[in-house]
Order: sequence, then structure tokens, then C-alpha cells
Amino acid sequence: MTALLLSAITISFLHTVSGPDHYLPFIVLSRSRKWSMYKTVGLTIVCGLGHIFSSVVIGMIGIALGWQLAKLTWFQGIRGDISSWALLLFGLIYLAWGIWKAYSNRPHKHFDVRDDHLYVYEHQHGSTVSPQQLIKVTPLILFAIFVMGPSEPLVPLLFYSGASRSVLEIGTVIAVFAVSTVLTMLAMVLLGLYGFSIFQTFRLERYIHAISGAVVTVCGAGMLFFGW
Repeated sequence: MTALLLSAITISFLHTVSGPDHYLPFIVLSRSRKWSMYKTVGLTIVCGLGHIFSSVVIGMIGIALGWQLAKLTWFQGIRGDISSWALLLFGLIYLAWGIWKAYSNRPHKHFDVRDDHLYVYEHQHGSTVSPQQLIKVTPLILFAIFVMGPSEPLVPLLFYSGASRSVLEIGTVIAVFAVSTVLTMLAMVLLGLYGFSIFQTFRLERYIHAISGAVVTVCGAGMLFFGW
């Protein structure tokens, strides 16, 4: 359980910090529209919770699979090993996919500031962006972007929890993941508003999936081989 909670905290923190889209839009909108601190913090929390909600919805698939597997009689004696192997395998696959995605120059989302307005668009490196591709970001659109962008690494953690943990422990993993994500978003937004930049996160953005995959892999390996 300790390993699961530490993995949830690590993944949520790295996932948020390495993705400027988790906090840059709030900083830009707050400054350009002269929002109060309460409004900026409120919108950040709401979008963060929306981001977690979509992650949990997808993670419910993992929970359902874990629960169904745990009901099988033959699985009772070896469920820890199978769940750990599944976690390790998912982590390795996700790590490999993250590395491929980082170097394949696939279309990806970016934010841009023009005339005190924030826009979102997709592009590939080396390609130009036409004005028609720009979508003006409003609070409602920003919320939709977060709801539509779940954190995939939560799925294997919830699968493992569903196969070997109680409902209370599953809820604890989700709650810790949610609190860690929202607090990290708030910290980065507040640091940006007050002019501090302690992380060079833009260089990490392309590796966000590979980093998450590495964390899941370490978690699975630790549970399987080191008794975490």
C-alpha cells in the first residue's frame, strides 16, 4: 500500500510538473484578464478535479478487471504475483511507447499567447500553424481540455488495487492521486504568477509519458522482486 501511494504521488507530481499545459494557461489567463487570486485558484482546482475525474473513469476499467480477476478461485493464491507482473508489463510497454512518442514527431498540443489572448492548437515540429488552427481558450474550453486529457498511468495502479486491495484502499489511492495533482498544479500556478521558475519543465514535456512509464515500471519491479 505504501508503494502504491508513493507511486501515485510521484506519477501525479511528475506528470503535472513536466507538462506546462497543466499550469501555463492559468497563469496567462489570470494575468491577461486580471483575475483575482481566488478566481485563479478556484479555476485551477476545478480543472484539476476534472482532469482527475476523467482519469478515474478510465481507471474504473482497471478496477473492474482487477475485481473480476480476484473472484476466480484459482487466482486467490497467486493474485499478488499476477497483479505485479501485469503492473510491470504495463509499465514497460508504456515506457517504450513514451520513448517512441517523444521522438516520432507526432502532432501534439501547444498553447500560444497572441494579443493578450491564449490559444491552443496542434502541430508537428517543423510545420507552420495557420490562424484557422488556433482555438481561443476560455475557462470553459480549458476545463474541457482537462476533462478530455486523463492521466493514463493511474489505470495500472487501480488495476493492481482492484485485484489485491479493499474498496477503502482503492479510494485512498484515488484521493492521494487527486490531492497530489491539484496541489502540484496550484504550486506551479502560484510560482508562475509571482515570477518564480524553479523547474525547466518545457524540456521535459516531450518525455512526460516515458517518465510516467518509468515510474510504473519501478513500482511493478519493486512489488515483484523486492517485496514492496
